[in-house]
This record gives sequence, C-alpha cells and structure tokens, in this order.
Amino acid sequence: MKKFVLIYNPVSGKAAFKSRLDSILEAFQQRDCMLIIYRTKKDNSGLADFIREAAPDGLLAAGGDEDSSHEVVNILMREKIQLPVAILPSGTSNDFATYLGVDENLEAYFDHIAAGRTRRVDLGLVDSEYFVNVASAGMVTSIAHEVDVRLKNVMGKLAYYLRGLSTLPQFHPLELSIQADGDQVFDGKAFLFVIVNSGVVGSFKNAAVAAKVDDGKLDMLIVKYCSMPEVVALTAEILSGRDISHQKNILYLQASSFEVSAAEDIESDLDGELGPKLPLTVQTVSRAIEMYY
Repeated sequence: MKKFVLIYNPVSGKAAFKSRLDSILEAFQQRDCMLIIYRTKKDNSGLADFIREAAPDGLLAAGGDEDSSHEVVNILMREKIQLPVAILPSGTSNDFATYLGVDENLEAYFDHIAAGRTRRVDLGLVDSEYFVNVASAGMVTSIAHEVDVRLKNVMGKLAYYLRGLSTLPQFHPLELSIQADGDQVFDGKAFLFVIVNSGVVGSFKNAAVAAKVDDGKLDMLIVKYCSMPEVVALTAEILSGRDISHQKNILYLQASSFEVSAAEDIESDLDGELGPKLPLTVQTVSRAIEMYY
C-alpha cells in the first residue's frame, strides 16, 4: 500500500478544501493508498520532521501556487528531502497545476499519483528561496499583498481585478536595469516584470507562450512604460488569452539567469509571497524536483 502525506492550508482558496477532504480520502482509499494529514499553521518548522517520520512515497500539497506548494517545495529543497510532489489545486491561483493539466480531470490525476507517474521540473531561485512559478515586481505585485485575505477568500481572482482597477490611476513606471545570462537587455522605464517557470500566469494560459518547465530556462516578460490607453489595451489582450509576446510594449526573454535592479526601493513577489527587495539575482535550478502530473 502506497502512503502519502497530504499537506493542506485550511484557509486557502475560500477555505473550501476542508469540505473536500473526505472525498479526497475516499478517492485514495479506493486506490489502495493511505493518506496522512498535515494541517499547515503559521510556523511549519516541524513539517520536515513530520515527513521524515511518516516516510511516505510522496507528498500531496493542497493549495495554490502562493501557499502550500511554495512552502512545501522550499522545505524539500532546504532539507534535501527527495520525494515527488503532487499539487491538488485549491488556492486562488493554481497556475502551475493548470500548466501541468492536473486540474482538468482530478480522478485521472489521482490515478497518475497512485501509479507513480512523475516528471522532473525546474525551479527558480532568488537568494536562498525557491519559487515554483513566478517572481515579479512592479505595479501588479503590490496588489497581491494589498488584497484583504477575507476578500480574496470570498471573491477569488475577482478581488485582484477590482483592486487593480481601483489603483490604475496610481500606476507609475520603474527605472529598471536587467541582465539576462550576463548580457544587458533592458535599461529604462517599465511598469513591471514577471519571471515565470510555466506558460500560465494569473490563470492566463498564453502569458508566456514559449515557456517549458523542464528546459533549464525561465521566461521574462517586461511591460514597458506606455500610455494608460495602451496599458488598458494590453490588459484586454491578456484577459482575452491572446499571445502578447510580440506586442510593442512587451519585451519577452528566455534565460537561465536574470539580474534585476531598480532605481527605487521596491519589493518583489515570489509565488504570491512577499519576496526580497531589489536588486535580485534569479537563477534556474534545472530539473530540481519531481512532480506528479
């Protein structure tokens, strides 16, 4: 009998996962698998010891990119625990799970987990912190941290959109200097940059059309400084799911490492969590972790 540790955040994604817990247990029991439950808390410093004591075949991280998955991956990498990870989407943002296709048919995904179907994927690294899908800074980054948790749990992604619309008149460009694999590629004004691992960002599947999670590279999109009507038009293109990589106000790059500095004091975002202040050195850790898909 295979054994898995199921790690879930009780408040992630409208706090809805708790109501699904029994059905998840039943699904894995039907597949002759045992689940050991770990409920996350503010301090999860004991999670590594919990995993070692449980000695599972793999881990199930229930939540979005911005909570359980991010924390679980960082614990595994720091503690050098080599176990495959499954993402059970339940958070506000499930971009990496969407890219892997695991949210299209969960029953089939459970079959894959029970059968041990995995692939190795890249991670991003900023200082000593890993990210699964996104590192960013700029006008959108602050919104993620300003949205009230209760509002996010009730309204999901709509809370981000409403907050973004309310702050649109306050957007101002940043003076950014960016190197890719050691070459200077941008020096000027931009509204934001996003460095991604997968091709799905903010639930938009064509945000980074050339991205692959196992190519040893990260993809960067820079939104250059432009007029507000152009920002609105670009936003409409993104919302419609169109490829924006060749838009005149977008710079799209691929590299194994990036260095980003700004003229002002600005914080970054890693998978929806507050990251370090710029300057950043962002590196790809090729095929760093094993994931069920």
